[in-house]
Amino acid sequence: MKAMVSKQYGSPSVMHLEDVPKPMPKENELLVKIKASSVNALDWHFLRGSPLFMRLQFGLFKPKITILGYDIAGEVEAVGAGVTRFKPGDEVFGGLGFRLGGFAEYACIAEDGFVAHKPPHLSFEEAAAVPVAGVTALKALRDTGHVREGMSVLVNGAAGGVGTFSVQIAKSFGAQVTAVCSTKNLDLVRSIGADNAIDYTREDFTRTGRTYDLVLNNVGNRRVTDLLRTLKPGGVCVIVGFTSVRRLLTHAVLGPLISKRYGKKIVMASNEDPKQEEMLFLKDLLESRKVVPTIDGKYSLDRAAEAVGYVETGHARAKVIVTP
Repeated sequence: MKAMVSKQYGSPSVMHLEDVPKPMPKENELLVKIKASSVNALDWHFLRGSPLFMRLQFGLFKPKITILGYDIAGEVEAVGAGVTRFKPGDEVFGGLGFRLGGFAEYACIAEDGFVAHKPPHLSFEEAAAVPVAGVTALKALRDTGHVREGMSVLVNGAAGGVGTFSVQIAKSFGAQVTAVCSTKNLDLVRSIGADNAIDYTREDFTRTGRTYDLVLNNVGNRRVTDLLRTLKPGGVCVIVGFTSVRRLLTHAVLGPLISKRYGKKIVMASNEDPKQEEMLFLKDLLESRKVVPTIDGKYSLDRAAEAVGYVETGHARAKVIVTP
């Protein structure tokens, strides 16, 4: 089968199309013929081997994982002997976990893993956009931020992959949502349900005087003191993204200590492995049309390096798709 392979750390230029063995499903696995995959920030982090501490687990001098791509959607071609919930011909979508392998023509995924039947009304491209970004937003809002009806929620980085899902998921819980994005993305965030939109090129959301019950910080580019100003008493700021290891450590270590003093919370989003329940929860939101995937662009498999490079720039709107 064809796959985009990277056998060394570096820029997207180290990725190249190669013939590799087609995987065989184990007893509890599905073999999926991939129709679409999507690019996430973790793909370029794995490609670069950055932050450096990642290399302790995934390869110190060269990557143990040579085919990137976490999210997939496709058709089940074969199943292992122990599989009962899926059969050949089923259309599915899900996440491959940290073995990755989605930038290829085929991949195997565990039946009891992060996988579900694809909603019939979704295209494979739309379905592939969901797993990582959707579950990240869900866990941050529901499990860490405890979003509920009537809450005021601010989403910083609302036009990105996690951001577009965050706006819609928060709205599905009955929250009032303010989206922070650039000028060109104001119409986008309003079209997916944001009640208010702030153009960060013209206004600093931490200095407007407005405060929120829950802030979802997908960008990770603000100081702890800035974020505290945006919270109501008892409010929570959930950190999803980060722009540097220094900023990550500041949020993770100092954030909880400093914020507690003010009766507020700055906490890191859960990094637990995705669960099947979360995938099924997202599937229900998709089927009810409360969440609609947003796609920036599509790239063929042989152009997956371009897709990863584009996402690395930080200028992608919503999700970027790769199709074999």
